[in-house]
Amino acid sequence: MVPEELRYTAEHEWVAPGSDGPLRVGITHFAQDALGDIVFVQLPEAGTAVTAGEPLGEVESTKSVSEIYAPVTGTVVARNGQLADQPELVNNDPYGAGWLVEIEPAEQSWVDGLLDAQAYRELTKS
Repeated sequence: MVPEELRYTAEHEWVAPGSDGPLRVGITHFAQDALGDIVFVQLPEAGTAVTAGEPLGEVESTKSVSEIYAPVTGTVVARNGQLADQPELVNNDPYGAGWLVEIEPAEQSWVDGLLDAQAYRELTKS
């Protein structure tokens, strides 16, 4: 399950490209499946500056704790408050209700450097 309209990172985050607005970010179906049952999500507050490739939060599952990496450099403008009480949304609906944060990118063009759906599918085959 790799939605065509999204962009992806090699660290298994997805980005919903906006039209000159904030980018919605989450982890992929592949990532949530590998993690198992997610029991806790730690996300940055709105206003937090993030740098592409650097950790911005954590997802804790019954198996492990994994860092979430910023797909672009910018500022967090929103975080999914539902995940505090319902972290399982990341498992149940990773591309919908289980989104993590919205980032106002420093440059929209950075999205162009992310993987498209086909490239992400190839990455997850190996």
